[in-house]
Amino acid sequence: MVIGSRAVPQRLRRLVVARLAGAVRGEAGMSTAEYAIGTIAAAAFAAVLYQVVTGGAITGALTELVQRALSVSF
Repeated sequence: MVIGSRAVPQRLRRLVVARLAGAVRGEAGMSTAEYAIGTIAAAAFAAVLYQVVTGGAITGALTELVQRALSVSF
């Protein structure tokens, strides 16, 4: 390999190619800690969503929507 007017030693070239290949490839999947954080975040989101959906305004709106859907005549 030649950069400018100097030849790059083969060992250095292999090192650079290996580093670039590792950077491009990246890590596949998540570690155990990342799974734990993801699970906690999903559980927290589910708890917030449950509180919103079971609130009075949302329950009333959903009940009204279902009643209107069931009373439609074909």
